[in-house]
Amino acid sequence: MTLKEYLQKRHTKSTAERYHKDILNYLEAITQEKAKTATYSDIMDYIGQLRKKYSNPETIKVIIHAIKKYYYWLNHTGQRKTHPCRNLKLREKANRDIQLQDLFKPEELELLMERKERYKDVKIKNQVIISLLIYQGLTRNDIVSLTIKDIDLEAGTIHIKADTKTNSRTLKLKPNQVMLFYKYIHEVRPKLKTIETDSLVITKSGTAEQGEGISYLLETSQYLFPERNLNTKTIRQSVIANLLKQGNDLRLVQVFAGHKYTGSTEKYRQTRIEELKAGIQKYHPLR
Repeated sequence: MTLKEYLQKRHTKSTAERYHKDILNYLEAITQEKAKTATYSDIMDYIGQLRKKYSNPETIKVIIHAIKKYYYWLNHTGQRKTHPCRNLKLREKANRDIQLQDLFKPEELELLMERKERYKDVKIKNQVIISLLIYQGLTRNDIVSLTIKDIDLEAGTIHIKADTKTNSRTLKLKPNQVMLFYKYIHEVRPKLKTIETDSLVITKSGTAEQGEGISYLLETSQYLFPERNLNTKTIRQSVIANLLKQGNDLRLVQVFAGHKYTGSTEKYRQTRIEELKAGIQKYHPLR
């Protein structure tokens, strides 16, 4: 069984392709011969290279998942008896500081909706995802957890479930979202779906979205903002910061974001001095 066949048998088409690409990059970086006998230390050295290349820990975690799959394949095909990184987990400390230089204005976020796609159905699906990011400021997990029942097209609302970090809330959909969601739910989603699932977002291969497709969608849009970090976190931070900057009441924004504490929302307030510092750091960084 080839590596590609092994991945395709166990994952959706898009996930298998992503893992295969990451594995090939790994094999090219350390050579295929060395990879077959690599130790935990060798893999950690490669992760060190990834940290220099990628600022988002989530991207590195996906690549580690791919590398693990490579060694599971070697085990499965009898090419290796041990697995050097089976229990490897990144314990990156989340940076909770808001990096003002990475925030996006509303008109910049709108550019993501203009993403070009080869297929119309895929474009509509991706616009649904992007709209939830740039209008409702949802997290990746929020989107993955959405079901068809959470969308009320008649009322023009969406219900977001509570999790360990945020409260549940019901938010208004933008007028352009209502029509977009109608087309997706009634025309596109039925064509994409290959298994019985209530999940709102369906992958190109017809299964429920697990989050990898959302990350890939943003990674392939990074060219729009080459000097800034584009991910679900910076988009959400931008949406919340923009609402406060537009003069919306702090507590209303707190409810919108699902923050459990007012202080979580308060930190998104920006002063002109902070904006100036961010601008200086971006264009004239202190060495």
